[in-house]
Amino acid sequence: MAGFGVRKDPCPCGGGVYADCCEPFHLGQSLPATAEQLMRSRYSAFSRNLIDYLIETHPSPEPLAERRQALKASNRGVRWTQLRISAREAGGEGDLSGRVSFEAHYRQAGQMHVLRECSRFGREGGVLEGRWLYLDGEA
Repeated sequence: MAGFGVRKDPCPCGGGVYADCCEPFHLGQSLPATAEQLMRSRYSAFSRNLIDYLIETHPSPEPLAERRQALKASNRGVRWTQLRISAREAGGEGDLSGRVSFEAHYRQAGQMHVLRECSRFGREGGVLEGRWLYLDGEA
């Protein structure tokens, strides 16, 4: 039987098949090469409630337990439905920083909402070999 055992679930970020898109990042098999890939993988992590990935990709001085609790609470009852990238500024493989503007559509308490944000990303350690991290965002 062709394809038996091969998952073809769509990726929440809209980038194709999850196993070929964001899942390798979530499993730690590879790192996002661009700021947009990190942004998409974080959206997918929110969609799949992968709190540890969200914490790993966003440095913060806040205590780990508090961060975990806050992320779980903010994502409770939320169903992420669509991601649309509206603009990119730098954030490529040869960049140290970048910005990605997007719209994230979600349903909560029976109502549809849209989160619009311009997210800022940077390389860990400020070097090209550093992995991409989410720094902050402006609504």
